[in-house]
Formats: sequence, C-alpha cells, structure tokens
Amino acid sequence: MANARPLRTSMYVPGNKEDWMRKAPQYGADALILDLEDSVPPPNKAEARVLVRKMLEELGGEKPTLTVRVNRLETGLTAGDLEAITCPQLYGVLLPKVESPADVVEVDNLLSHFERKAGMEVGSIFIDPGMETAQSIRQAYEIATASPRVAHMGGSGGKGGDTARSIGFQWTQEGLETLYLKSKVLIDVRAAGVPYPMSGGWMDIHNLDGLRALAIQLRELGYTGMHLIHPSHVPVVNEVFSPTPEDVKHWQGLVNAMEEMRASGGAAVTFGGDMVDIAHEATARSMLAVAKEMGVEGA
Repeated sequence: MANARPLRTSMYVPGNKEDWMRKAPQYGADALILDLEDSVPPPNKAEARVLVRKMLEELGGEKPTLTVRVNRLETGLTAGDLEAITCPQLYGVLLPKVESPADVVEVDNLLSHFERKAGMEVGSIFIDPGMETAQSIRQAYEIATASPRVAHMGGSGGKGGDTARSIGFQWTQEGLETLYLKSKVLIDVRAAGVPYPMSGGWMDIHNLDGLRALAIQLRELGYTGMHLIHPSHVPVVNEVFSPTPEDVKHWQGLVNAMEEMRASGGAAVTFGGDMVDIAHEATARSMLAVAKEMGVEGA
C-alpha cells in the first residue's frame, strides 16, 4: 500500500474545464478533486475523462495531491472512469453516494484490475467513500473496513444537498442538526483505523466567517481536513487545520519532559500546568508526526 497523506484542504475542480484545472494548483490546496460527477453535464463526461487523465499526467507531482471524483456506480460509468484515470499520478478516488460496503469492494476490485493493467503496484490508489445517505451513514464502520484503500472518509451536512434530502434535516449555520452524523461517522472511521478523516459541506462562497466556524468545529471533533468548493476557502481552512509553531513547541516540550521523567524512574510529570503521562506523550508524538508531514516549522 502507498502511504496516506494528511490533507487539510481538498478542492473540487470541474473535470471538463481544462483551464480551471491547470490554474487550480496556484490556490494552495493540499489536494485537488478533479470532478467527473455532478459538475460535468452528461454529454461532456466522455470528453472530461480524457481531459482529467491529461491533467493528472501534466500536474502530477508531490503537490498538490491529485484525486478524482468518479461517477457513482448506479450510473454504469464508474468502470470507464476508473480505466481512464488509473495512472501513477492519481492519489485517490472519491466514490460518491456509497450505499454499502459492497460498493467499496467493487471499486477496490476494479482499481486492482486497472492498476495491474497500468503496471502499477496493486493498492497504490486510495478510496474516499462519500457518506451522502442515511443508509451509508448507518453503515459507516462497515464501509470504512471494506477495503484497506480507505484513507479518507467522513460525514458532512451541506445545505440542500443529497445528505439533507436523505435525512430530512433543516440546515442551520450553527450545524447542530448535523453534529450527530458528523460525530457518528467520525467515530466509525476512527474505529476502522482510517488515518485522515475529512468532512466538508460549506456551500456559501462569500461567508468566510461561517466557513471558519465550521472548520474549527470539525477540527475540535477530530477531523483533519475539509473538501472545499471555492479557492477563497482554501487559506481559511488551511490555517484552521495547521498546527502552529507554538503547538509544535508545546508537543516537543511535553515529549522532552516525559523522557526526562522516565530517565529518573517516574511515569508522570507536570507540564504546562497539567499532569501528563504516557498517553499524552503518545498524542504529542502523533501530532508532531503530522506537523512534520505538513512541513510546519520546528516539527
């Protein structure tokens, strides 16, 4: 298996807009989602496949990470999408409107076939299953454990979208109506060992304060990043999900204090006014590893 990456921001770009895809890396998102699904009209989908493959090869590199949202299985287009886009530059596939673990297994098998055909190592491409219905949210743990390719997955509750229609909630900016579903899916994906859960669902292009509040809520719940629809959202969300140099200094200090205490035969120590032990040290070390992957100063 390839190594999963922490992604603070993953931005949608229509797969039929070549100029938009070519310009998208300049906005600073950790990842791009080149979209073959909802943003591409049915008559343009075959053409979009060719364009997206071209852009994967042209933009492929370390940054940004390149992913593609394919069409959902019930359309009959998914296999053709996967065949067209499977290449070494593709990091992951967003599979929309997943209903059951069988959907993930089917796409895993298709990817394995196309990876072999492309001369790639099987398991190179990750899957992010879209939790957009009541049925998928109920089965989130089973879906998350259906394939070792699942590295990013989460619950979200955007205004007027598929999830809102399936569940029937009335959207509010505060998000109380979607707090349970975001929390439920998060616990399921964490229990399944999914390393970097991502959410999304902010549709208001101009309300950056509301976006920031949602990003902070998601970070506090335990998410590590968001899917975004507009370039102006990227810097806000990158900032919210980035550890600060002060965070890094605190975690490093905690680790050092624990190592000193252990050398003297102890198991806990007071650090920064809190009593900390090996569990806090483990958390600090894991956060330092993520910060280092993100390139945060001092990590």
